[in-house]
Amino acid sequence: MSWFESLIGALQVSVVLLLSPFLRAWYNRWGASEVDLRQVLPGDDLVPQPQMGYTHAMAIQAPIGRVWPWLVQLGQGRGGLYSYEKLENLAGCDIHNTHCILPEHQNLQVGDVIRLGPRGYPCFGVAALEPQHALVLISLEPKTEQRVSFLAKPGKGYSIATWQFILEPMGEQATRLLVRQRLAYSPDMAWIWRLTEPVAFVMERKMLLTIRRLSEQN
Repeated sequence: MSWFESLIGALQVSVVLLLSPFLRAWYNRWGASEVDLRQVLPGDDLVPQPQMGYTHAMAIQAPIGRVWPWLVQLGQGRGGLYSYEKLENLAGCDIHNTHCILPEHQNLQVGDVIRLGPRGYPCFGVAALEPQHALVLISLEPKTEQRVSFLAKPGKGYSIATWQFILEPMGEQATRLLVRQRLAYSPDMAWIWRLTEPVAFVMERKMLLTIRRLSEQN
């Protein structure tokens, strides 16, 4: 990825962050229909009372079998995050995106750790996996990598998030990809997630566009 593309990404982050009070209704449902927003997806039950969240969607002109492999190799030290690599590495994430399917990272299992950076950075655990259909990730405590459980009355410093990837067939040669996050947190964490939300949107949008391009090309 060129520095020019990374600069474009940085500009997008700046604009969306600055205008986030006006853009939230758009970016939290980017590509999603009213039906998508109402649809109950695998993993919704892990955060039954979300305070924030989104549903994103896109059509990919490739069968599910060509999209799924890119999802299961997500993560730092695996296939990467398919986003603005140079921006992520400025934050020390040590991300190296691949542009091919990695057989050694195709056997994902429930309980596996998906990292967004080196140990100690935010990470997720595989909570549920239905091959060719659903990959549900749940946040882990970064230092211990223990799974976080939903708490209706959390203490200070608490947060929990899902990251849900759902593939639905659109005929035999096309796929609809839905991505959802459900997030709950203690009151002291609200400002952090409000700042994180627009930045994460720009990064995830790039990730989804890259997955679409790679799936359609390969």
